[in-house]
Amino acid sequence: MTTRSRRTFDAAFKLHIVQMIREQNLSIAQVCRDQGLIDSAVRRWLAQYDAEKLGQPGIGNPLTPEQRRIRDLERENQRLREDVSFLKKAFRLLRPRTEMIHRLVVQGREEASVSRRCRLLGVSRAGLYTAQRRQRKTHPCPLSAALKAAFQASGNNYGSRRLSAALKAQGLPAGRYRVRSLMTRHALKARWRRKFVHTTDSKHDLPVATNVLNRQFNPSRPDQAWVADITYIRTGRGWLYLAAVLDLYSRKVVGWAMAPNMPAELVCTALQMAIALRQPKSGLIVHTDRGSQYASQAHRDLLARNGLIASMSRKGNCWDNAVMERFFLNLKMERVWQRSYANQGEAIGDITQYIVGFYNTHRLHSTLGYRSPADFEKATT
Repeated sequence: MTTRSRRTFDAAFKLHIVQMIREQNLSIAQVCRDQGLIDSAVRRWLAQYDAEKLGQPGIGNPLTPEQRRIRDLERENQRLREDVSFLKKAFRLLRPRTEMIHRLVVQGREEASVSRRCRLLGVSRAGLYTAQRRQRKTHPCPLSAALKAAFQASGNNYGSRRLSAALKAQGLPAGRYRVRSLMTRHALKARWRRKFVHTTDSKHDLPVATNVLNRQFNPSRPDQAWVADITYIRTGRGWLYLAAVLDLYSRKVVGWAMAPNMPAELVCTALQMAIALRQPKSGLIVHTDRGSQYASQAHRDLLARNGLIASMSRKGNCWDNAVMERFFLNLKMERVWQRSYANQGEAIGDITQYIVGFYNTHRLHSTLGYRSPADFEKATT
């Protein structure tokens, strides 16, 4: 009978698990099931995190100056919330006509966003826009004719930014969001293609590993061969890059990291998560493309410290890493392309939910006999 060795986790991994639960609204049971962790240990990490965040001495430690400052700021925020609540109640007693409030919201658009002003003045954005639409029906917009002419003159290629500049050049005041609203009303849609972002930079002088994996995508046991890669996610605040590590045996995503850029640290963070979670034996193959991130000194050192073997695809051959490419395609078809992320934080939470709450634990894979990666590992190991 073999005894199972006690696993150890560093502070970065514990913080990552706590953030998945606290900031991305995942349940403790769900995270423990997916990551193979013990419920009591995760709850202990959460208690320690909450104590430190609230500035409590906790765990026998006195308050630090930073913790005292945080507690003072929290008290000040509470006082400000109470003051704002009192002012809102007073505003309701002396409430002016709705038309005057709407005019105040529009006039102060440059100082603060419309949504913020509506929230502070206690009116809904839907009500504001409905009132504006009623006004436009009774007063036709003089910009419409000039907008249509400028759009046709551009060969139906201009978007809201260029059309706004074209109208301003004619002496017509037209902001981008005003132009965008008019384009929607008149069904003016610019010709548009999904932007392609090249994430693999193989034009470097760094060492390149041989193709050890050689498309052997069906290993006989877990943690025998992993594949890794980077993809991109479009958000309203720019690109988000996702680095992931996948176990070929069960097709389970065992490590991932996301950031608005893609340095070597991004792929190292994803691999470190996989190593901390799975604690593989020496000799495991980690297959990637020839990107500069995976050929970097930091990534090569991480592989060497853990006795892992580097493997890289042949130049320009995406089929050598087809399993990871398929995961990224599934992610985008099933989740990303059905969403419109306002910012990177929203995308990180949704993608983490997809990996932890659906892909690893519920999604049925034809390669696995229509079982989820978690169920497949449970049944075969």
